[in-house]
Amino acid sequence: MSGDTNAVQGGRRISAHAVCAAIRDDIVSGAYRPGSRLTEELLARRYGVSRVPVREALRTLESEGFVTTRRHAGACVAQPSESEAADLLDIRALLEPLGAARAAQRRTEAHLKVLRGLVRLGRERAQGGQLGELRPLGDWFHETLAQASGSPSMAALLVQLRRKTAWVYAAAPGPRPAPEGSRRPDPVARAVESWAEHGALVDAVARGDADRARALATTHTERALSEYRLRRPIPVRTSKHSVNTASGRN
Repeated sequence: MSGDTNAVQGGRRISAHAVCAAIRDDIVSGAYRPGSRLTEELLARRYGVSRVPVREALRTLESEGFVTTRRHAGACVAQPSESEAADLLDIRALLEPLGAARAAQRRTEAHLKVLRGLVRLGRERAQGGQLGELRPLGDWFHETLAQASGSPSMAALLVQLRRKTAWVYAAAPGPRPAPEGSRRPDPVARAVESWAEHGALVDAVARGDADRARALATTHTERALSEYRLRRPIPVRTSKHSVNTASGRN
């Protein structure tokens, strides 16, 4: 094995980027608890690669805030404080409307084609009650909207914020019980409403109406983030997978 950041698996090269995506996916899913150690040897064995791409992946994840390095302990999964977690929501609430406004000014026809196709699929799945298929569609939608901002640095930051929010506010399918005397919205109805909001946002972006896009994104983001605050932590998952089964979205 040479000193580069690629490993060889099954006769093909596996990049440090793919290893990083696999480790990140497992951190976000809860396979690795906050504070747990991440040793290069065990990670290399788990993902079927050498320690070189693992080392590079850990450096990247540390820069993203998913991993911390402790003296005499090595790499560990980060443990965000309550204030840091709250900051994530506040930053998203500021940046996502800005990204939508920029998208209205800079989007291309290719961006619009993808966004409209995702809205169509999202509405179909929501109306059909196929809620389990909506999260990847929503991720794809927001990543495309971020890319339409025309700013690679803003798009990368927005995608990273969404990943970290999903990690810190990992949630069970059901929210806490509603207060006595109140009624919580039906999940299917809320999903249909959410994708209608996506559609209205795309219409504003298509018209080049930056103010309208910003306002719609603000409303949508505030509603989504308020739902994060209501959710409970998910149980830790212990599934094991190799790099070649890691999610391609990251």
